[in-house]
This record gives sequence, structure tokens and C-alpha cells, in this order.
Amino acid sequence: MDENVYHCASCGGIMEFDAVSQTLKCPNCGNEIKIEKDASPITEHPLTIDDKRKIKPADKKSTTMVCSGCGAHIEVGPNDTAAKCPYCGSNYVLAEKQEETLLPDGVVPFKIDRKSLGEKFCQWIKHRWFAPNELKNLYQRGKFQGIYAPYWTFDAKCECDYTAQGGRDRTEHYRDAEGHDQTRIVTDWFYVSGHISNFFDDITEPASTRFKKGLFKGVEPFDYTQLEAYSPEYISGYLSENYSVGLDDGHNDAVEEMRRQLAELASGQVLSRYDRVRGVAIRPYFYDETYKYLLLPVYSTSYSYKNKSYTVVINGQTGRLKGEYPKSPAKIAAAVLLCILIIAGICLAANAGRGRTREDAAAYGSSYVLYSAAESYGPPYTICRRAASAGTGKGKEALQCAGIGQKIREGNNNGSVF
Repeated sequence: MDENVYHCASCGGIMEFDAVSQTLKCPNCGNEIKIEKDASPITEHPLTIDDKRKIKPADKKSTTMVCSGCGAHIEVGPNDTAAKCPYCGSNYVLAEKQEETLLPDGVVPFKIDRKSLGEKFCQWIKHRWFAPNELKNLYQRGKFQGIYAPYWTFDAKCECDYTAQGGRDRTEHYRDAEGHDQTRIVTDWFYVSGHISNFFDDITEPASTRFKKGLFKGVEPFDYTQLEAYSPEYISGYLSENYSVGLDDGHNDAVEEMRRQLAELASGQVLSRYDRVRGVAIRPYFYDETYKYLLLPVYSTSYSYKNKSYTVVINGQTGRLKGEYPKSPAKIAAAVLLCILIIAGICLAANAGRGRTREDAAAYGSSYVLYSAAESYGPPYTICRRAASAGTGKGKEALQCAGIGQKIREGNNNGSVF
């Protein structure tokens, strides 16, 4: 990406884009410069790459660096000091070949201040129930890096014929084998067809192979009403990733999404006239297709836990967070054990209610409450209490707790633990 260096007129420091004030701001003295916004509409390009819009390697002011770990291609400015990949934490290496970069059509500026990232991370990890407890103290101030991630957006007009089957439900009366009158729902199916005219606006696809699926999808959506025409001032102080998913591949992903939406629209039309729908087949024709190349703001960090790397990404506009984290085997085992105990209690209570336990179960109206020593991660001792509503216990009989394999013997009607 073509990057300019903006020096502060007051102290000579390098000015950076400030997410809070939406200005160029000097981190040393606080001097601010307003960014002049381009009010003209952002250009939609026909679905072909225009070579004139590419920045040749010899004309770039940034340097293409390749992550030695995940392979991300990052454009690093002349004053960027970060030496590690914001996605996986591996070291950068100089790319064997300096790449052309595509001049972005628009950019969604950062809105979330870096200073709030620590709190967001801590709140997120606090609610990861299966994460090890020591992760709460893992956050390192300043480790999140702001990076503009590349995205393609596609617009298209569409005319689409479809066929499907629409079903109408009716109630049918019949007599069962024992001679009793019964009713059932029967569906009559009819072949239907129709037509959809639709305009698809800003179908968005990540242009990064690193997060083509997964984490980037987890921090969407972005608010495109805040989209600004590209200006290098927005990039100052941040990294930017070069696209690694080509226009053709991005377009194929977008068409797949458009087809999915068309199938939903066709199903909706059928369901407006019928009770059910199946077998939807669409035949779309797309035309007047255009695209934009955008840079969208994300914060990314990676951390290591027991020699394994995990990545966390935050939407730099909305603050939405998506991340990877290790799972504690002890907590998972405790949760599984608790589920087994609950199921066992339900089965035991159901059996008692059907009179499959002792003959005096109906008199007692017995119910069982299960407890587990899960919090201490000790042996799966199960404690059963019977709350008897009336009567006196008569004898003893072994009860099998379903799924536990442990016999529990009844006690007298005194609320005793056994």
C-alpha cells in the first residue's frame, strides 16, 4: 500500500490516525490535523481488473513482508517498527518479490481506541467457561496490532427463474388397528414455478486467505454507512494486508452467497402460498456486476499457551471479538460428569413416577436431587436425597442410577443421605 509519512509541525514526531478524534494526531505532543474527506461517491468498477489502478513495486513506499508462520502478506511502511505478524506472532521475512498493490476504493476507519482492547480481551476470556483460569492474566498491553484487512464487495442485478414443490397440509381421519378413531396430517405436493428480480448490494468477501473463513467472519458485519473514500491518512500508524484472494475467487464466493439468498427468496415466495416447500431449483442470470476493493479495520493479536499459538481478532469499528482459546480438560470432564448426573437423576425420577421402584414410591411421591463434587474435581460421588411426603419406609431395595453404574440403597423416611 502506498503510505505517506506525516510529520508533526509542532515537534517533528510522526503523526498517526486517531480512532477517537478521527484525525491525524501526534502521539508525542497531541497536535491534531483534520483529515479532508472526499465527498464524491465511491467508484464501483466493472468486473475486470484495471491495470492502471495498480501500484507498481518500484513506485511503492511500503515494503511487502511475508509472515514465516501463516504466510500473510503485509505491507509495512518505512516507519513501522513491528517485527511480528499480527495474526500468528511469527517473524516477518522480506518477500522474495515485491508485489503490486491495488489502490483501495474505500476504507472504514478505526473507531475503537487501542486503550480499550485490554478490557475487551479480559471480559471475553472471563466468559470462556472452558478456558484455563491462568488465561485471565495472559493479556499483554500493547500486543494488539491494528491492521486494515482487504475485502472485496460485489454488486449485481439478477433475473432468476425457479421451480419447486409446494405442499398443502390437510387433516386425515382414520381408524387404527384397535378400532379407535385417529387423525394425522397429510401433505399434498404440487409443482410450482416463479421468477425473482433482485439487486444485490455489497456482498462482502474477505480477500485474505489467512481469514477467508473463520475468524474474519466472526467479527462481521461492518457498517458501510461509515465508508470513506480512500485516503492514506487513515493508514498512518497502522499496518495493511495485501489481498491474497484474487478477484475471480472472491467473485465466485460472492456468487455462491447470492445463490444461497436467491434460494431463500424462492422458498419464501412458495411459502407465501403453501404450507411447505421442497426441491427448490434456481436458474439465475447476473448482469451489470461491479466490485469495490476495501480496507476494513481489525485489531489482531496472538498468544502462546503451552507451546501452541492462538489468535484473537477484534472488529476495529464495532468492537466485536472472535478468538481461539485452549480448553481445560478438567473443566470439560467436570461438565460431562454433571450432565451425566443430571440425566441419571431425570431417568431415576421418571422410573419412580411410573411405579418401577419400590411399592411405596407412590405413597412417598419420592423425588431425587443429585449433587456432584465437580467443583473440587474429586471422584464423582453422587448424593441422593429422597423427600418423602408421607408414610414410612418398608424394607430396602437396590436402585440402579442410570448411567452411573453405582447402586444406591434406600434409607428410612428421615431425609437421610445414602
